[in-house]
Amino acid sequence: MLVLELGPAFPAVAGPREGRHSMGEAIATATGETTPAELGRTLMHEHLVIGWPGWESHTTAARTSPEDEFAICVDRIAELQDLGYSTLLDPCPNDLGRDVELAARVGQQTRFQIIVATGLYFEALGGAPYWKFRAGFDDDVAEQMAEMFIRELTVGVGETGIRAGVIKVATGQGAVTEHERSVLRAAAMASIETGAPITTHTDEGQLGDEQQRLLTEFGVPAHRIVIGHSCGTDDHDYHMGLARGGSYLGFDRFGIDVLYPDEKRVASLVRAVEAGAGDRIVVSHDSVWCWKGQPFPEAMVPHLSKVFDPTHFDRVILPQLREAGLTEAQLAELTVDNPRRFFEGAPLPVLSPALS
Repeated sequence: MLVLELGPAFPAVAGPREGRHSMGEAIATATGETTPAELGRTLMHEHLVIGWPGWESHTTAARTSPEDEFAICVDRIAELQDLGYSTLLDPCPNDLGRDVELAARVGQQTRFQIIVATGLYFEALGGAPYWKFRAGFDDDVAEQMAEMFIRELTVGVGETGIRAGVIKVATGQGAVTEHERSVLRAAAMASIETGAPITTHTDEGQLGDEQQRLLTEFGVPAHRIVIGHSCGTDDHDYHMGLARGGSYLGFDRFGIDVLYPDEKRVASLVRAVEAGAGDRIVVSHDSVWCWKGQPFPEAMVPHLSKVFDPTHFDRVILPQLREAGLTEAQLAELTVDNPRRFFEGAPLPVLSPALS
């Protein structure tokens, strides 16, 4: 069990707690609980650390020590605090190097709210081999996944007592695989049981509509879902279809131009806001601050901190959005109002097709 020595003004790590979470109730963080009203400025998709499955097999790779990871993350949080942020969501799933104890240490040191996730990544790059093997012995492996998600949301991750505050799911490209469908169904079961919201990963702006369809068919209210990386395409009809479907859209890869240019992300965001979807867009960078193993060639390593920069939205993108005509109230929705509403669980208003 992780034990943190916290000051009297800062909440202790939450212990076991069972039962459903009702709308607007406390949100689990790595260092205790918060409420939607206390989130403040929030980035909805950043990563303290990522470890691709199999990183341990790269035995000759240079490795960052736990203390170095801690120092890097503390420095990054300080940069965000200077910009007025008080919360971030780290939606790292269970099979991608998630380290909830690192998040707790960083949160304790910085007095910053870090919401961690339970969930599983998409088949091609996640821990699918384990679960596909397990599926050979279980009639319904999704039930086993759901049981794990529920425990991590209500009791804690392993023996740490640190509870997840959101469920993470993901799909790859082309079509939702059978494994991914099982994860989506498991996430839906856990969300319905606990009331926890869901955030997703999509590749290149694909399959968000299918994620929305499946999760809602499995019983999850659309407004409890963020369709992540929706900014991987500038297809306005795709964006507005998700928005009219009642879910939040993650414009959450700002700064990673190698995947998709910010110029198109900005134009798409502005167009969606002008079409009436400004109340259902959240922003972030999908930045990664530490890597397990050495997944990038050594020559690239010095440049990673520039690509994965969680201050990029404020420094570079906000001025562009202002220049494009968005008001301060519309900009505040992206980082304050919409994250708060998402975690409150209030249904989104119906979006008229005529607005798009």
